[in-house]
Amino acid sequence: MLKVKLMDVKMLASSILGGIVIALLTGLVPNTPPMFVGATHYGYPWAWLIRLVVAPEYFPWRTDVLNLIGDIIVWAIMVGIILLIVGKARK
Repeated sequence: MLKVKLMDVKMLASSILGGIVIALLTGLVPNTPPMFVGATHYGYPWAWLIRLVVAPEYFPWRTDVLNLIGDIIVWAIMVGIILLIVGKARK
C-alpha cells in the first residue's frame, strides 16, 4: 500500500516538474498572433511572455503570470497522462 502511494507521489512530482520545464521551454518559441503588431509573444498554448517591439526605455519584457500558471497546468496534465500510459504499458 505504501509503495503505491510513493509511486503516486513520484508521478505527481514528475508531472509538475515536467510541466514547469516544458512551459518555461515554450517561452523560447514565438507565438505571435498575426493581428498583433508591436509585440512578440512567447509560450504555448497561451502566450505568457511578451517582448514589446515599441518598447519602454528600460525593460521591454512583460510576463503574464496567469497564462504561465495555465501553461504549467496544461503541460503537467499532459506529462501526467504520458507517464500514466507508459506506466500501464510497462506492467
